[in-house]
Amino acid sequence: MGYFFDSEDSPIRNALTKIALVIISTVILVWVLPKKQNTTIEFDYKEGTPWKGGTVIAKFNFHIYKSDSLYNIEKQQVLKYFQPYYQVDKTVAQKALEEFDLAFTEEAYGDLYRYKNKIANLLTQAYEKLIINDEERSKLTVDTIQIIDNEEAKTSSPTNITNIFTTLQAYEFIIENEELASQHDLLSSSNLNKYIRPNLFYDNVWSEARKEDIVKQSVAVSIGEVKEGEKIVDTGEVVTSEIADKLRSMVIEMERNGLNRQETQNLQIGQALVVLILIILFTCYLILFRNNYFSKPRHILMLYAMILVYPIIVSILVRHQHTLNSVYLLPFAIVPLLTRVFLDTRTAFITHVIMILICSLAVSYRFEFIIVEITGGLAAIYALSDLSKRAHLFSAAFIVAICTAAMYYAVQLIQNDEMIPIDSTIYLIFLINGILLLLTYPMMFVIEKFFGFTSVVTLFELSDSSRGLLLKLSEVAPGTFTHSTTVGNLAYEIANKIGANGLLVRTGALYHDIGKMSNPVFFTENQAGINPHDKLTEIESAQIIIDHVKEGQRLAEKYNLPSNIKDFILTHHGQGVAKYFFLKYQKDHSNEEIDKSLFSYPGPNPFTREQAILMMTDSVEAASHSLKEYSDEAIRTLVNRIIDTQVNEGYFTECPITFLDIATAKQVLIDRLKSIYHTRIQYPGQEQPKENEGKESRLKRKKKRRGRF
Repeated sequence: MGYFFDSEDSPIRNALTKIALVIISTVILVWVLPKKQNTTIEFDYKEGTPWKGGTVIAKFNFHIYKSDSLYNIEKQQVLKYFQPYYQVDKTVAQKALEEFDLAFTEEAYGDLYRYKNKIANLLTQAYEKLIINDEERSKLTVDTIQIIDNEEAKTSSPTNITNIFTTLQAYEFIIENEELASQHDLLSSSNLNKYIRPNLFYDNVWSEARKEDIVKQSVAVSIGEVKEGEKIVDTGEVVTSEIADKLRSMVIEMERNGLNRQETQNLQIGQALVVLILIILFTCYLILFRNNYFSKPRHILMLYAMILVYPIIVSILVRHQHTLNSVYLLPFAIVPLLTRVFLDTRTAFITHVIMILICSLAVSYRFEFIIVEITGGLAAIYALSDLSKRAHLFSAAFIVAICTAAMYYAVQLIQNDEMIPIDSTIYLIFLINGILLLLTYPMMFVIEKFFGFTSVVTLFELSDSSRGLLLKLSEVAPGTFTHSTTVGNLAYEIANKIGANGLLVRTGALYHDIGKMSNPVFFTENQAGINPHDKLTEIESAQIIIDHVKEGQRLAEKYNLPSNIKDFILTHHGQGVAKYFFLKYQKDHSNEEIDKSLFSYPGPNPFTREQAILMMTDSVEAASHSLKEYSDEAIRTLVNRIIDTQVNEGYFTECPITFLDIATAKQVLIDRLKSIYHTRIQYPGQEQPKENEGKESRLKRKKKRRGRF
C-alpha cells in the first residue's frame, strides 16, 4: 500500500492539497447557500404563540397589508354587483341566415316553404335581440350586463338580461309564433335549432380590467404603516393578529423589493468568511489530530463530502421556500453515525458540529436548529458504541429521536414564560427523522464500496469461521487456524487496552496466514512428525515460507477481502527475514557474502497501530511454543526480547504506535501467555516428576530441531 504523498516535494504537495480542499469546499458551499435571507424560515411563527426569535426591528418603511382572507371578503363585497362585459359577434347572424336561405328550399321543406320569409324575419329579430349560451346565462348572478357598443372605444351600455334570448328561448320564440301555429309540427321536425347560435360572448379581458379598477378604487390593500426603526416584536412576546400582519407585510416587502446591492454583497462576503473559517478549523483539526487521514485520499474525500452534502440539501429546501419543520425531516445524525462507524468518535463530533454550523447559514442562524441538531448528533455518537447487530442501529435511532424531541421542547420552554401545548406535527417530524436514520445501514454498504472502508458489520461477517475462507483454513491447515485464532484473541485484548480497533485487528489476525493453505505441511503448526524442510536447502525453504505472504495476498484478491484486511497479510512480517533459515545458511556459509533479499519478506512494514499489534502478537505467540519452560521469567524474557528486537530493527517507525502502547502490549502478552500455559510460582523443593520431565525434554528437543517459521 502506497502513500498519498511520497515524492521529494511531498510537504509542498501536502500543503497544496489541504489548501485546495479548503478553497474548493468553501467555493461550493458559498455558491449553493441562499443569496438572501430566507424570511419564510426566519419568520416561522404561529399566531397566538410566543415569538421564538430575537427582536425584530423594521429596516424600512412599509405598509401593513390586510390578510388575504380579509382582502378577499372585501373584494367579493365590492364585486357582488359587478356588471360583466359582453361583445356582439355580428358575423354569427349573417352566416346563420345565409345557411338558412340556401338550405330552406321547397324540395326540402314542402308546404313549409311558403313560410320561409316569416321564419327568416323571426331569426333576424332573435339575433337582433341577442342570443347567449344557456350555460353562460346560468352563471350570471346579476340582472344587468354591459354590452360593448364600440369595440375600439370600449363604450358600453347596460342591458337587462331578461331582454336577451338564450338559444332555447330563441327557438321557442320562432316555433311559437301565432302565424306559424298551424305549422307547429312541421317546424318542430325541421331542425331550425341548427340556425340558432349565440352571438353574445363574455369579454374576459375587459371585464377583468374593470374588476381591477373597481377593486383598486374601492378596496384598500393596507390598514396602516410601519416606520423604519419601529419595533415589531420582541423575544417571548405573544404574536397577536396585529403583529402577525406586520411580520407578514414585512416579508412581502422584503420578497418584493429584495436586498439592495450593498446588502447582497455584505451577505455573500459574510457567508464566505464564516464558511472559510469553519472549513479551516476542520482542516486544522485533521492536521493536528488526524494527520494520517491525509495519506488516505478516500478518507478525506468522505469527510469533506459529509460536510458538503447536507448544506447543499438544506440550501435547496430554503430556496424553494420550505419551512424550518421540513428541514428537521433531514436525518443529519447520519453524518456522525457513519463517521463514528468508519473513523472515530472525535472526528464524528467535529464533522457533525462543522456541518450543522454551515447549515445554520441557510436557515438564518436559528438557535433552536443548532442546539437540537447538535444534540441529535451527540446522542447518535453515544448511542452507537457498537454496531455488531442491526438492533443497535434501531436503538440509536430511537434515542436520537427522543433526545431531539426533548431538546426542542426544552428550548420552547426557555423561550416561553409558561407551559405550552405540544404541537403534534413537529414531534411527528422528529419521529420520521428517527425512522430515516435507519438509512444509515444501507448507506454503510455504499460507503464501503465507494470509499473503501470496512464496517463493523462486515468485520463480524468476515470473522465467522463457519463459512468461506476461514472454514477452508480450519480444514486444510488446522494448526494455522488455531494459531490465527489465538493471535486474534491476544491482539484484540491489546487493541482494547491501548484504544485501537480490536475487532479490525482480530479479523486481520484470522486471515493473516491464509497463504499457508497452499503448502500447510511446510509450517510447523501443521506438521505431524515429518518435516519436509529436511530435504530442501535453506534458500528453498525460506522461499516457501516467504511465499505464504504472496499466496495470502492472491487468496485475498480472489475472495475479494477488504483492503485493510489485505494489509494485515502483507505487513505481519513486514520487511523482516526468515531468521531460522537465514541464520542456518549464514552459519554454513560463513565465508560467503549472503544475499539477504533471498530470505526477506516483501513487506511493507506496519503503518497502523493495529498492524503493529498483529506483528508483535504473531511473533510472540509463535515463539512461545519453543520455550523450554513456561515460568514467569521465561515468558517475560521472551516477550521483551522479541518486541524490543522489532523496535530496534525499525519495524514500527512508519506507524503511529507509542512506547506506552508497546509497553502495554508487552504486559498483556506476558499476562495472557502465563494464563494460557498455567504458569505457577515454583516453591522451594517443588520438582516435576521425572517421567514428565523426560517427556517434556523430548518435546522441547523436537521443537528446537524443527524450528518456528
